[in-house]
Amino acid sequence: MRKLALHWQILIGMGLGVLFAFLLVQFDWGKQFIVDWIKPFGNIFINLLKLIAVPLILGSLIKGVSDLKDISKLSKMGGRTIGLYIMTTILAVSIGLAIVNIIKPGEYISEETRTELLTNFAGDANSKIEAANKQNEAGPLQALEDIVPDNIMKATTDNGNMLQVIFFAIFFGVCMILIPEKTAKPVKDFFDGFNEIILKMIDLIMLAAPFGVFALLASLVAESPSLDLFKALGMYGLSVLIGLTLMIGVYVLIVKVLARKDASFFLNGIAPAQLLAFSTSSSAATLPVTMERVVDNLGVDDEVASFVLPIGATINMDGTSLYQAVAAVFIAQAFGMDLSLGAQLGIIVTATLASIGSAAVPGAGMVMLVIVLAQAGIPEAGLALIFAIDRPLDMCRTTVNVTGDAAVSMVVAKSVNKLQ
Repeated sequence: MRKLALHWQILIGMGLGVLFAFLLVQFDWGKQFIVDWIKPFGNIFINLLKLIAVPLILGSLIKGVSDLKDISKLSKMGGRTIGLYIMTTILAVSIGLAIVNIIKPGEYISEETRTELLTNFAGDANSKIEAANKQNEAGPLQALEDIVPDNIMKATTDNGNMLQVIFFAIFFGVCMILIPEKTAKPVKDFFDGFNEIILKMIDLIMLAAPFGVFALLASLVAESPSLDLFKALGMYGLSVLIGLTLMIGVYVLIVKVLARKDASFFLNGIAPAQLLAFSTSSSAATLPVTMERVVDNLGVDDEVASFVLPIGATINMDGTSLYQAVAAVFIAQAFGMDLSLGAQLGIIVTATLASIGSAAVPGAGMVMLVIVLAQAGIPEAGLALIFAIDRPLDMCRTTVNVTGDAAVSMVVAKSVNKLQ
């Protein structure tokens, strides 16, 4: 196994995990055995990745910003980064709406299946609706207010507060540039060394990646709902997957045209991060590997990657935005609603803004989806219709999120002459 490339090791681990689970669930005791004795190792692997997410962002962003030595470089890079992220998000939502209106997956759900899904997942739907209602009760500038932490130590204790950590890291790095270089040097040396230690931790954690994804995939198969429900939602899942595949094509095109790199170079370079994103369903947990692959295999300068990727892991949710567009219209179709053009344009705006505030952790897109549904006047209880198939699609859309982060980092690096 050690002689194989990392992405092949991860793929083998995923395949064996699925096969192992399918064999064991044939026995009465198999599912419980996987939940009790296999799943915890997958959780430990995810926890290890989450463990270094905040230290990585702090170390890499402070190092990256302080390395610029010029505020004008920061504003130029920041403007291009955010502009590209917003552009790809709008494009993703538009693709999702086009596909769901062509395929019309909501018309494939029978009344019996709809009732069963609403009954089985009503509790999960209510919890997400409650969480979204808390966000809706806040003022229009609450999202902006939440970016600025009142206590940085408290902000670093929750991976859902990534924007606050990013704000502090950029602010800290800018202030390092503004003070005399001699005064800042000891602090800069500390963060340079700190960043190297975190990168070494990533190397060690990735040795366990094949075993971690084995456990994650095995538990996913063991805990999946009945096959009949998946069949009922097959067209919905197909719509999302077609849209996500098209987005991968968009990234390849962007890299080809704007970064002057071919598809095989890009996809081979980012493959291990894509597979890890698929296994963990978390952009934040995958961030350490994404940074390593982008710098070491795609030729992006560390200065650019340290700035662009942490921001992307927090605000660039193209796969999630596309899924929200498809899911919203799918639920409307399932309830027999005919959405107007204005309502669908509203979905584009809401899904784009919601993706910026979405935490880079599994399931966060569900909370944001409630806001999208409410804006379009679609019953939030319809969320229960898609819970059965959400986890597999969450894995796929996180893969697209990570791919988009890598593509934008290459384009930004090319625009500032920092791409090898």
